[in-house]
Parts: sequence; C-alpha cells; structure tokens
Amino acid sequence: MHSLKLPDFEDVLRAANKIAGYSVKTPLLKCDDLSEKLSAEIFVKAECLQRVGAFKFRGAYNRLSRLSDDEKKRGVVAYSSGNHAQGVAASARLLGIDAVIVMPKDSPKMKLQNTINYGAEVITYDRATESREEIAAKISAERGCVVVPSFEDFYIIAGQGTAALEAIHQAKDYGTVFDIFMTPVGGGGLISGCSLAVKALSPNTEIYGVEPEGFNDVQRSLQSGKIESNPKPSGSICDAILTVHPEPMTYTIMSRNLSGVLTVTDEEALKAMKYAWEKLKLVVEPGACVALAAILHGKLDVKGKKICIVLSGGNVDEETFIKALNT
Repeated sequence: MHSLKLPDFEDVLRAANKIAGYSVKTPLLKCDDLSEKLSAEIFVKAECLQRVGAFKFRGAYNRLSRLSDDEKKRGVVAYSSGNHAQGVAASARLLGIDAVIVMPKDSPKMKLQNTINYGAEVITYDRATESREEIAAKISAERGCVVVPSFEDFYIIAGQGTAALEAIHQAKDYGTVFDIFMTPVGGGGLISGCSLAVKALSPNTEIYGVEPEGFNDVQRSLQSGKIESNPKPSGSICDAILTVHPEPMTYTIMSRNLSGVLTVTDEEALKAMKYAWEKLKLVVEPGACVALAAILHGKLDVKGKKICIVLSGGNVDEETFIKALNT
C-alpha cells in the first residue's frame, strides 16, 4: 500500500486548471435557518448544481482530458449507478471520445436516460448477481477501451478535490474558516480529493464522511485498520453512495485525513432532502443529502462551529422526490 502513487494538493490545483471553463463553480450558500437552530454557522456547497447535476463531472473531465490521442481514439468504458456515468458521458462528448457505460438495471431512470442523452452506449447489469468490474474488463479487452473507475483513480480523486478548493476560497468571502468539512462517502473519491485541499489550505479543519446505515464499509475500515466490505451491494435509497468497499488509494488517503465517519438512516436522508427543498430551494438526491442529514439529526455536536456540508448531487427520480416531500 505504501508504494501507491497518491495525488496531493498540487494535483488538485492542476485539476482545477484542467476543468476551468467546463465545470460550474457551484455556490457556497449559508443556511441561515439551520445555523440559527443549531447555534452554528452552516454552509452548503451545492454540487447538485454542477454540470450533469453532480460533483462527478469534476473528476471525470480531469481524467478523460489526460488521455493520450491513441487512448481517446479507443474510447472509454466506465461503471456507475448514475452520477459517474453521466460525468464520463458528458466529458466524453465534450472531448469527442466514444463512451460505454455499465449501469445497474435498478439505476434511477433519470440517470439512465441522461447518460444515454449524453451520447454514451449504456449496458445494464444485475448488481445482485453480476460484477460491473468484470463486465467493464471484458468490454475493455474486446474493444480496447480505457477503463475509467468511479473513484479509485489518481486524476478522478484530484478532480473531485476541486469542490473543496472552491469552497474554502468562497468561505473567505464570508470571512469564514471552516471548523468542520463534511461530504457523503461511497467509494471515497470525493472526500479523499477534498481532504487534500482542506488539509493544505485549512489544516485545523476536521473532515467527516457520512454513509448510509448498514452500508458503513468506510467507517468500519477506518476503525479496524483494514479494508472492510459491505455484506450486500444494494438495499438503501442512497443508491449514489452504495459501494462494496473502499479501494487502496481512497482508503489510504481517508485513513490519514478523516476525523471520523457518521451514518444516517434512509428516513433521515429523505427528511434532509425535504429540508433542502424547503429551506434552500435545492433538489438533492438521497445519497447526496447524508451529510446534511447527519447535522439535522444531531449526529455531531456543531454548536459554535463553522461547517461546510457538500450536497453532492441532484439526480433524483420523481417518485423518490415525492416520497421525500411526503416524509
């Protein structure tokens, strides 16, 4: 594990230069209602307003823009439940690259349709019985495509870190330095990349990840000191952050930089979605809302603290959104 080549803060800065002009500089919004209720200063980084509706565009564009001319001709293959899929498909379209995306049959319909609309070829699979990694590897072997992982990749991690880079600079406009920085956690690409920027620019800021209850592979991995797996691949409404286990790169970075990992229930995530819509006028998908859910439901003592919460995506099906509004 020590021989891994890991990205650092300089790689996040390089990624910011690569994606400039293509990604959206998403707003950092102060949540006055929640700040008053909790006697804290709470901000949200609205990555639900990013291109493709999720932070995933950042890493995907950074990765695909680094391909050689020969690799670009061969095309790319990626696997994702939806947001990475859309990020890769949109980036491939911008760069003139053919993209094949392997997606679960039970992916939210919006995510499937959006990925197709970006011009990608979509191949579906059953996440309970089939391995997306094996399907992608087979396509890569047959067609010569470059595999673009959803989180375990040097350039993907560096690209995701640009969200925190922006947030920390934007906080200066409020005269704020964050005490706590929080993101949802699936495979760990977002929080790993963000932690590189936070530790470089604001070393005293604590970094927390949030996972769905029952799918806390990262929490258990950091507690045990080795990579732990979830017993099942699906079963939470937070589809965007359901991964089997972290990988060596993300696990190593998270082990070094995180203060802790919290968990929330599906019901708590749905309530956070409703809150984001009512108070912030933002549409946020369940998995992207877990860090907000953790604060709303008192999973961390934030009194007197300045907190940044990343709302990582907004690609939610109509029926799921209605369910949230009815909680």
